[in-house]
Amino acid sequence: MLWGQRLNVATRLTSFPSNSSSFYSFEIQHEKIALYLNSGDWNYSYWEFKPSMNRNINYVELGSRGLELFNDKHHKMAQISLSKKIQHPLRFLALGNKTGNLGLYFFSPDKQRFEAAFQALNTTCDLPLSCKPYSICTFDSTCSCIQLLTKENGMGSDCKNDFSGGFCGRDKVEMLELYGISSVLRAASIELNTSKEDCAKFCLGNCKCVAALYSDELRECYIYGVVMGVKQVERGRGWTFMVKIQKGSHFDGGNSGLKKWVVALVGVIDGLVILLVLGGLSYYLIRKRRKNISSITDNTS
Repeated sequence: MLWGQRLNVATRLTSFPSNSSSFYSFEIQHEKIALYLNSGDWNYSYWEFKPSMNRNINYVELGSRGLELFNDKHHKMAQISLSKKIQHPLRFLALGNKTGNLGLYFFSPDKQRFEAAFQALNTTCDLPLSCKPYSICTFDSTCSCIQLLTKENGMGSDCKNDFSGGFCGRDKVEMLELYGISSVLRAASIELNTSKEDCAKFCLGNCKCVAALYSDELRECYIYGVVMGVKQVERGRGWTFMVKIQKGSHFDGGNSGLKKWVVALVGVIDGLVILLVLGGLSYYLIRKRRKNISSITDNTS
């Protein structure tokens, strides 16, 4: 989208498909502008910008200092503005084919290239496809497989094989809860004013559902046909992420009800790092104390 160009409501920019069924879109809607991941029959939003006071958008236009939002009377009512440090005018808006990020770009005479004056998403883990399906974007922006604890084989090692296939019939599948995990994707279909248990049951009864995200605070249930955009979050944020697996494919230690014996490899890694740090610190303090005692003994002699 070039400088001075307009996009009317109910229109959208789309990326080139990364494969035959998935692509990104930047959409102009009456109440907001938003970014979507389109995968098959499913559409997931992962960023949005709304005018204040619920004002309706008629069209957007790329100006020299930002993306401007106008109402049906051609009055500018909101704008995504640039930092005052950037003195050069904008040249174009672009939706990344690989990342799905939205950027406003200017030409830098000093560097002789186009640079982003604004990006909708500034961290790797907020990108919808920063990691492969059934893997988690961790706090250090690396990808880690979701892994199951099995009685026979211990930790699973594949990002997807332990979860794929056989998602029809409640007697064949169950929902497993991931701790400290959420998703950047928001599904279009939402179940309102429901419990976590009912959210899990709703996904179990839907053959196309492979995961669900539940908000304790809002009592909302988001249903997913893909397990993507998953990231690590601080525990206690009020979000519960559940994935559907074949019944009996994990070891739950004899617990009943909503299963919680899902182990994310990220948790294991974090635990090992903490143990190594504590172990190294303890070793250092012990060595230092022994040296001090040895020094005191030598001086006394």
